[in-house]
Amino acid sequence: MGNRLSKIATRTGDNGTTGLGDGSRVDKDALRVHAMGDVDELNSHIGLLLCEDLPPALREELISIQHDLFDMGGELCIPGYTMIHDAQVARLDALLAKYNADLPPLKEFILPAGSRAASQSHVCRTVCRRAERTIVSLGKAEKMNDNPRQYMNRLSDLLFVLSRVLNRHAGGGGDVLWEKDRVRDIES
Repeated sequence: MGNRLSKIATRTGDNGTTGLGDGSRVDKDALRVHAMGDVDELNSHIGLLLCEDLPPALREELISIQHDLFDMGGELCIPGYTMIHDAQVARLDALLAKYNADLPPLKEFILPAGSRAASQSHVCRTVCRRAERTIVSLGKAEKMNDNPRQYMNRLSDLLFVLSRVLNRHAGGGGDVLWEKDRVRDIES
């Protein structure tokens, strides 16, 4: 594997195509390439979240998620290949249960705000939802494994829960609630 990335600028994509892991070439705006890009963007945003002050266990869990997302990119890059398995989806279910256990029930909508770490977790959640939508579209166009779609659905839920956890970790008192009847500065 050491030589696989020895040359980054190959110029083979100058015509608007890119190579997949199976050697085939597809347009750079193909659904599969969009899905790969959305997953890569999410992984980068999680990397930014890892720059924040986080509980050590959560840090390690996010690093494991980054590895899963890299695996998902590999699965998306090779049509018919499987790298995301039931156990990875189940691990997210367990993390959801773990982090949701100590949170108060939501009675109002919350805003994507609070601490910087919580806000970055919300950014990750929204990018994750976009990646999930792209994977759903890809699954309608091509046969693929269900686990990437399920994984992204669980992960977006987890990132929402983590935003709440991170607001508490920052000591800011918790969620920033949406105020339905809040008076807004609106010019008439």
